[in-house]
Amino acid sequence: MNPSISPSAANRGQVSVCMAAYNGAAHIEEQIASILPQLAPGDELVIVDDSSTDNTAAVIEALQDPRIKLIRSSVNRGYVRTFEAALTASSGEYIFLSDQDDVWIPGRVEAMVAELGHADVVASNFGYFGHTPRKIESLRLRGSDSSRRWANLMMLWIGIRPYYGCAMAFRRSIKDVVLPFPSFLVETHDQWIALVGNLAGSMAHLEADSLNRRLHDNNTTPKKARSLMLILRSRIMLARAFLVARARLRARSRARS
Repeated sequence: MNPSISPSAANRGQVSVCMAAYNGAAHIEEQIASILPQLAPGDELVIVDDSSTDNTAAVIEALQDPRIKLIRSSVNRGYVRTFEAALTASSGEYIFLSDQDDVWIPGRVEAMVAELGHADVVASNFGYFGHTPRKIESLRLRGSDSSRRWANLMMLWIGIRPYYGCAMAFRRSIKDVVLPFPSFLVETHDQWIALVGNLAGSMAHLEADSLNRRLHDNNTTPKKARSLMLILRSRIMLARAFLVARARLRARSRARS
């Protein structure tokens, strides 16, 4: 695949797109084809293959694009640790998260980089295709709520602020707070990143759709309401994550003063 470059891509800092892949051979090539035209020659697409049992890695390698950096995991670690590994391996000024089976809308990178000009973390809205989304998945972010950090944090904790990793990006300047993920974080890495952005008072909501999420039978996002016990476990985990994020931000502030 020959690099196809967005005309404005050369006018901003390096972009790293970080993707967690697992048994995604059916859709990953289409997703990559929607990403690469938005990247400059010095950008990178870091893909960590979580020990797939299908030919996902072979599909990626066959594309032969120098911007793709494929990392093969020898063991299956799950999507949270796989994303953590991809983010850790990134080197760009602007760090994007990407699922393996969505389709990016043209102009996504430029629109989100523009938001990162005044915020450490950005989250956008998105559309759907494949299946019909659940009602809770149809919630939308509003730009006017970007600076309402305590309201955002409360709604995030309740579970009604639609922060999805596939629609998020952050600046390298906040990477030392985002990483490493807390050891107890076994899900919702995207909520963790949104916690950091909001607690830092540097969160942007991009109202425009920046991608289309593919809904299919193998999505990791739950397809039906979870049990009360699982919801409670998640809320406790997010409360713990809040304390970790606050401590890291305070430590960083002290180190800089």
